[in-house]
Amino acid sequence: MTEDERLAAIAELLRKADAMPGAPERVALGEHMIEAARVPRRHREALLRLTPTEITCIRFLGWGRSNGDIATLLLMAENTVRVHLSNVARKLELDGMRELAALAGLLFYPSD
Repeated sequence: MTEDERLAAIAELLRKADAMPGAPERVALGEHMIEAARVPRRHREALLRLTPTEITCIRFLGWGRSNGDIATLLLMAENTVRVHLSNVARKLELDGMRELAALAGLLFYPSD
């Protein structure tokens, strides 16, 4: 499987996950739809200002992926993933990576 095919497969999985029936109200974070109840009000505006790459990084983080896994999936250096996650933590005014990981899990970890 080529890298392009792998990325297309990942994108298709993300679209399927977003299309699952469930919560009546959803919030759009980039191209991802999140149950509104999962998005803390104090972070809502800042989350809407994140770049697509930052959102994708925190989505994979919320799924329990390591920085190395995220780097492989997004075809970037592991240090670049760290920079993106650090920028997200700064933009959301979080205390660190543990708080970011908890928020990412709240937003993106499958509830069923």
